[in-house]
Amino acid sequence: MDEFLSIAPSVKLGRDVKLSKFINLYGCEIGDETKVGAFVEIQKNASVGKRCKISSHTFICEGVTIEDNVFIGHGVVFINDSYPRATAAGGGLQTEADWKVEKTVIKQGASIGSGATILANLSIGENAIVGAGSVVTKDVPANTIVAGNPARILRQIETEVTH
Repeated sequence: MDEFLSIAPSVKLGRDVKLSKFINLYGCEIGDETKVGAFVEIQKNASVGKRCKISSHTFICEGVTIEDNVFIGHGVVFINDSYPRATAAGGGLQTEADWKVEKTVIKQGASIGSGATILANLSIGENAIVGAGSVVTKDVPANTIVAGNPARILRQIETEVTH
């Protein structure tokens, strides 16, 4: 293994996946022909589809599903816990037993701009576009452009997107 890659044996890599240096992958699945940029972490029980581009400095946490042909810009962060806490009710540090993963789905052909934050328990529809720096707090319909904090619908995408 390359000294600048941390890829656990539990990772399932598709055909012709391109991996940059300084990445951390464990317990995840990455589809054919996907490109993963530098300084990306993809956690266990996350999946990335075929022909995706995951740009540098992105964090994809447990419970995130990214379908085929999705673009993720630089520094995108996904959240999987709506009410995070460091400690459990008894005062000790939380463990996996103390919380439940909240799921997020990014549908086929969607694009997420650099610096966006995607909260848990939502989906971003097919071919939707999330503007750079946006904070997505609720579902984004297919073929829609959203931007802002919180992200709001700007307009529908009129032209057909090709994959």
